[in-house]
Amino acid sequence: MKIKSYEMFTVPPRWLFLKVETDDGLVGWGEPVIEGKAATVKAAVAELMDTIIGKDPMNIEGIWNELYRAGFYRGGPILMSALAGIDQALWDIKGKYYNAPVHQLLGGKAREKIKVYSWVGGDRPVDVGAAALELKNTGITAVKMNATEELQYIDSYSKVDAVLERVASIREMCGNDFGIGIDFHGRVHKPMAKVLAKELEQFRPMFLEEPALPENNENLRDIAMHTSIPIATGERMFSKWQFKTLLQDGYVDIIQPDLSHAGGITECKKIISMAEAYDVAAAPHCPLGPIALAACIQVDATCHNAVIQEQSLGIHYNKGNDILDYVTDASVFEYTEGHVEVLDKPGLGIEINEDYVRERSMVGHNWKNPVWLHQDGSIAEW
Repeated sequence: MKIKSYEMFTVPPRWLFLKVETDDGLVGWGEPVIEGKAATVKAAVAELMDTIIGKDPMNIEGIWNELYRAGFYRGGPILMSALAGIDQALWDIKGKYYNAPVHQLLGGKAREKIKVYSWVGGDRPVDVGAAALELKNTGITAVKMNATEELQYIDSYSKVDAVLERVASIREMCGNDFGIGIDFHGRVHKPMAKVLAKELEQFRPMFLEEPALPENNENLRDIAMHTSIPIATGERMFSKWQFKTLLQDGYVDIIQPDLSHAGGITECKKIISMAEAYDVAAAPHCPLGPIALAACIQVDATCHNAVIQEQSLGIHYNKGNDILDYVTDASVFEYTEGHVEVLDKPGLGIEINEDYVRERSMVGHNWKNPVWLHQDGSIAEW
């Protein structure tokens, strides 16, 4: 069996899908994208795919290493996201060849289902209490929210109070056992991150996400010293080598590799297993589409330390289309009592509605993340 051809589809709201076909007709799907850089990743996928046409798609480790190591300049968000989508598609093909879900090829299930969380509040968080309660009433048991809008290195305590009021509204409306993840989103610089981390303890959140930018991961030490809340990070880290340093430093409690950014199934399985050796949990990042989510669930199924899965159904970015639109059977992502069942169909476990993908690719997208400014005109972290 050989890799024969590939196609890419830029589809709303902000996703890129990759279809890889073999010479015996098997098809695999992947989701290689960086939010806001879909066209750039698309070009990188084409450069990489052109080098593996004619190769045996079953040799995933060999192809992965060729695509990573044969380039003198390696890694980073673009190349690793391109590689991630190719890797997902090859695993989809391999599962279909053996008529088995990917998790069986990775060693089998460690669980039957994985807890999921939903987003509330949008980029500029508002009405989070009511939104969380609405989700709770549908069976969701945990949510994540952006903590703040723009924050300067040193900023007003009224903004801190506003964060506390929003989190308090979720806790009051949804109860003590409802999960609350609070995403600092890299917006909060070290001085204010220490303040917020300490003040938020009273609400007993699930985790604080990205309280430091990944280029400032050394700051996690000082932030962790100010709080007992679990620290989560990793969505903007792209390889086992980056996670190695993070885990060795010892100030992270939950890692969040993205299976569409950090080298795909092959690399993220290794990253999450590395974290297990440090007694660190995993909650894969996935505000993306159905292929990325399916890949996450396949890996989650095999990892003892996977504790919760992000998913994008209803997220504020999904304008015009959502994850269920592109699959033929929406029941595969049915959430019951806050969990999703492990996907047991061959490959990634989902069937893509290719006709609809082609239709929506004619619309496409040119999604860009917002550019925020502080009052003084300087660039704010988004």
